[in-house]
This record gives sequence, structure tokens and C-alpha cells, in this order.
Amino acid sequence: MINCVISDLGKVILFFDNFIFFRKIAEHCPFSSQEIAECAHRHRELIRSFDIGGIEPEDFYREVVQKLEAKVGKKSFFRMYSDVFSLNPPVLDLLRRLKTNHKLILLSNTDVVRFGFIQKKFPEIFFFDEYVLSYEVGFMKPHPEIFMRALNKARVRAEECVFLDDLQENIDGAEGVGMNAVLYRPHTDLEAELKQMNVTI
Repeated sequence: MINCVISDLGKVILFFDNFIFFRKIAEHCPFSSQEIAECAHRHRELIRSFDIGGIEPEDFYREVVQKLEAKVGKKSFFRMYSDVFSLNPPVLDLLRRLKTNHKLILLSNTDVVRFGFIQKKFPEIFFFDEYVLSYEVGFMKPHPEIFMRALNKARVRAEECVFLDDLQENIDGAEGVGMNAVLYRPHTDLEAELKQMNVTI
């Protein structure tokens, strides 16, 4: 029996598009949005460090504007960096219905600034029983430890959980610790997928 649903945030509950940020910051530096995207890929370890709480927002801001030769204040930078999300209402509505009979855990690779922005802009998504956030626990999906943290908070066995995520590597990580999992894409009939797993809706 499935007693707990553990959901990713980005591209499941909230859509996001980092190119929104790349286009905005391009107006403040000598690089195109495509060049900025390539720079972000080259320096993905910097982003990863921010996502696991390894560096402070001030240091992240300083590193990024230096690499991009950007002329922008910290407040404006983080507003552009964070404002890349939009709601996915069908998934949100489904999770609300699931809460009647299941524990709900939000499990996200995110940083302190973006998550704070989301809390203010999308308060309607905060109905979960527990939150497991990479910047707080120091691990990112698909590391097994972050899934174990979620299971500990849920107080259920792995086989009693179903995990939702948009990336196959994270699905593999969840299945690796014994969870059931659904790979979510925009065309996925999530309700049908969950019913096939005998999830009560």
C-alpha cells in the first residue's frame, strides 16, 4: 500500500526556465543568453555548491557577476535569478487531493534564495507535511542520502512511497533505495500512473 507521496518541485509542481534569467542578465553583461547558458554549464559545480548550502548567497552573487562581467546589484540579480517559475495547476490540484489519504513530502534540489522567493510568490503550494531541501541537508538528488532523509521524515518504509520527478537519474536514485517512482513529463497522465500503482485518489 502507498502511504506517502514524495514530490519534486521544479518541472513537476512548478515549471521553470533558466533562460528567463539568462535573457535578463544578458542585458547587464557583454554576453548573449546562449553564451551565459554555456557559462552556467561550465560552472555547474558553483551552482551545485549553492544548491547544497556550500556557499552563501553573497559569495554566489559575487562569483557569478565576476564571471559574467555583469553590472547589476545583488537585489536585482537575485530577483532575476529567482523569477523563473510558473505554476503547474493540474499537478498541484492532484497533490491536494492526495493529501486526504497520504503523507506528502516535498523533496527538492534548490537553494536558499530561490526557495525563499517561491515561498513568497507561490504560498498555495505549501501544504506538504514535510520538506527536504538540498541546501538544508547538504545532499542533492540522486544521492541516496537525500532520499533516506525524506523517508525518515515520512516515517514510512521505502516500498510504501511513490516518488515523482522529471529526471530519470532521480527516478533511478529513488528506486535504488526501494521507492516506487513515476517519471513526470508535461504529457504524463499522472493520475492514471498513480492509479496503476494502487494509489488512492
